[in-house]
Amino acid sequence: MALTVLCITFTLFLMLGIPVAFSIALSCLATYWTEGFPLELAYQNMISGMNVFSFLAIPFFIFSGELMLHGGVADKIVTFARNLVGHWRGGLGMANVVACTIFGGVSGSPVADVSAMGGVMIPIMKKEGYSADYAVNVTTHAALAGALMPTSHNLIIYAFAASSSSGMLGGHNIMIKGASIGELMFAGLLPVIVLMICMLYAAYWVAKKNGFPRNPDGSRSTKLDPFAGWHAVLTSFVAAIPGMFVVIIILGCIIAGVTTATEAAGIAVTYTLFLTFVGYRTMNWAKLMKAAAKASKTTGVILLLIGVSTMFQYIMAILEVPDKTADLMLTATTNPYIMFFLINLILFLLGTFMDMAATILICTPLFLPLAIQMGMGPVQFGMVMLLNCALGLNTPPVGTTQFVGCAIGGISIEQVMKTILPFYGALFAVMAVVTYFPWFSLWIPTMLKGAPVY
Repeated sequence: MALTVLCITFTLFLMLGIPVAFSIALSCLATYWTEGFPLELAYQNMISGMNVFSFLAIPFFIFSGELMLHGGVADKIVTFARNLVGHWRGGLGMANVVACTIFGGVSGSPVADVSAMGGVMIPIMKKEGYSADYAVNVTTHAALAGALMPTSHNLIIYAFAASSSSGMLGGHNIMIKGASIGELMFAGLLPVIVLMICMLYAAYWVAKKNGFPRNPDGSRSTKLDPFAGWHAVLTSFVAAIPGMFVVIIILGCIIAGVTTATEAAGIAVTYTLFLTFVGYRTMNWAKLMKAAAKASKTTGVILLLIGVSTMFQYIMAILEVPDKTADLMLTATTNPYIMFFLINLILFLLGTFMDMAATILICTPLFLPLAIQMGMGPVQFGMVMLLNCALGLNTPPVGTTQFVGCAIGGISIEQVMKTILPFYGALFAVMAVVTYFPWFSLWIPTMLKGAPVY
């Protein structure tokens, strides 16, 4: 009865257009009332869910990304990327991929990445003879790398969501519980590099096929930008290094054991403030207030989601929903490869109409125990989860990064979707490798830890 009330009310509230956080909260309250639980328990669950020290990293990472966005760091990165690959066929598209990947590393947010890089690169690409749909697709897909970067607050959210999941790792006879934030940060590095390479190839292939850049009359341009020279590449790289150094600070502090991930995030904010105010001198009081306001708003939304998701997880634990979900899916197949495909498919479909944080918080307790049972550890599953959720950011009807990109490019989503397949293909290729080859995401954290990481 309680599970029926939970599912029906949650679906009904979503269909009525109520925001996900409030839909979760209202459906949980309805279920608490149906089961006779004291409503004070809901409040206690919310507070305990948000009152976690490691969550301080979330506002720090978000604020650091907003400071980078409003502090002019993007311009330095764009100049370096354009000098490096801008002279090839589709060079602006490839420069866009490199710039989005680098800025995703310092912002940790695909949406911020699209806002910063898209605002600079999409108008330039349209002016230089690239179609609007190509410019938007390159930007929005390359920006998804930010979800896997060490500065991504979604890593912290996943670590929290995975903390309650445990089980015997299939095929290894090892008891697994939760995922380390530090291990997750390093696990995303290799997938991001390969994702960038796949996006570079997709950008080049589409540009070559369609003859980008084109002349004003629509004919294929035979004149490409000249190579700026290695001196210009080196000079622009040196200018961009301070902005990229925030990632090194975070990872270096964690490797050396000097700080926790939360403390490293605080150091990153301090460094970013110093860089934008003193180093680049591109920050002013108005921009600082705008960055702080945006970071506060985003943090509030995420913490609300975490609080109501704690209520949701409590009900799922009481009703044994993860166990029932596993039993249901195991009746369909016991083959790990097919099971992982089904999990990927479900996560992708849910990600198309749910926010990234909400998908992580709701689906991790459901599918992680099953994944552990089938032989996929929490760190590897975290990469699978984040990739699926990132893909959802670029898929209607709730494709946030796609909406931002289309607004900047002045083009409809329908037009963008017509030419999206090559970029989807690059993402799906990386997702398949992350899903079926554990070493791909686990090699770096295993090497640094000196012991197997799952």
